[in-house]
Parts: sequence; C-alpha cells; structure tokens
Amino acid sequence: MPVFLQKLIPKLIGYYLNFLVWFLPKKAAKKAFLVFIKVRKGRVLPNQKTFLDNAKFEVLSMDKNDIQIYNWPGKKDTVLLVHGWESNTWRWHKLIEKLQNADYNIIAFDAPAHGYSSGGNLHVPLYADTVQQVLTKYRPTTVIGHSMGGMTVLYNESLHPNKTIEKIVSIGSPSEFHEILAHYKNLLGFNDKVLKALKDLVYNKFQFTVEEFSSSKFVENNTKKGLLFHDKLDMIAPYHASVDVQKHWKGSELVSTEGLGHSMHQDGVNEKIVSFLEG
Repeated sequence: MPVFLQKLIPKLIGYYLNFLVWFLPKKAAKKAFLVFIKVRKGRVLPNQKTFLDNAKFEVLSMDKNDIQIYNWPGKKDTVLLVHGWESNTWRWHKLIEKLQNADYNIIAFDAPAHGYSSGGNLHVPLYADTVQQVLTKYRPTTVIGHSMGGMTVLYNESLHPNKTIEKIVSIGSPSEFHEILAHYKNLLGFNDKVLKALKDLVYNKFQFTVEEFSSSKFVENNTKKGLLFHDKLDMIAPYHASVDVQKHWKGSELVSTEGLGHSMHQDGVNEKIVSFLEG
C-alpha cells in the first residue's frame, strides 16, 4: 500500500467516527474498538517458516482460537516466551539460540491472530486468558514478554498469581492504557466525544477504567523477581513506562539502554536474560 494511503486511511476513519458519534455514540465506540484490536500484520513470513516449522509442538484450542505452540526441548527449567503486537514467535529466534545453548526447555506460542494461530483480533485481556491457559499447561518457572506481551504477563500475574513462576522479564513494554489510547486518538484524529464513548465501552466490556489499567498498578503486590529492559529512545513504548513499573515492583531491576530500539534483539540483552535465569 502506498505511504500516503497508509496515512490517509486512519484519518478518514477518524472523520467517520467524529460524524457517527453525534448520532450513534455506541456504534462509533464499537467501530473504534474493532479498528483498535484488528491485527493486520504478524503472520509467518517466508524467511521465518523453516525456523518455526521445525519447532511446532501442538495446537491448542483456546476460547475460539487455535493456538500454535512451539517447543525447543532442554533439561533445565521451562521458560515461556510471549511476543508483542503484530509479531510472532520468530521474534525470539536470537534469544532462543542463547537459551538452547544454556539447555533450557523453551515453550513459545503465537498469539491469537498472529503467526500460525487463528483469529483476527487481539487485546490484552484476551491475550492474558491465552497466557494463563499456556501457563497452567506447561508450568514454566520464568516468563519473558516483549512489548504488549510484557504488559500482558504483568496483567495476568496480577489476576492469577502463578505459584510455579519464579521470575518475570519484561522488554520494552508499555504501562499505561490511557497513554496507548491517547496515541490511538492522535493517529486517527477522532475527537473527545469518541474517546469518551470508547472509554465507556471498555468499562462496560471489561469492568475496569482506562486509567485503572496500568502495569505500575499490576505489579504493586508482585513478589516475583523481575528484570525490565527499556531503551531510553524507544519510539513505540515510552521509556518512563518501565521506570514507573520498576518503582512499584519490589524485587525488580531495570536495565536502561540507549540506541537499541524497541525490539532489543541484541546479544548483550539476551545474555543478561540468560544470566538472570541462572542467577
């Protein structure tokens, strides 16, 4: 798709929502929510296929989705990997190599609507339900999440403290849902009336306010050992998100970087993760 269309289409959607909300606010909110949770990328690419196909383990039916599970066997404890928005398990290939060398048993999966898993939409509560079912089945001692995956892991742990989990790693993860919605509002250019209707929909659907949905709140009673990575120049998830989470999470450590970007695939990051698991 041409770049100008990629920029124009969100604005056209915003104009439509701004018009619709005056007559049908609930319908406008529903449209805004469906656009927000629609997954457009993240399916398996040709260069990722061999790596992932060789590790396919089983497919689990969860809610209304079939979830692809992967396994790289090892003799040490089980580590669960949880990828971010519009990504898939391949994003972990460099870390997986390090974990394999250290002989950890590795479980990963493609989120609903990502990779080989079925579905078309994703939001954190749905992702958390999937994570919890995977945790219950495979009982890892460490969970590692990137971006939305990290936020989901912390949210799920606040709902369902898992006794088997000893350590949690979060990489470049957002913290505040209200900041995510503010970015979404600016991207589409919809007005405050649409935003209010969308916030009302979120509360009615999930029984929490946008302001309450905060990783810094999720970790207040988290007793697990935590390791946070965040780049100061991250253009996707703001650096202050992990700073705030670390302040509220006793027993956590923040590793700050500068210039590594949002994905943080670098060897130095992956080596610190393995050291944290072994420490």
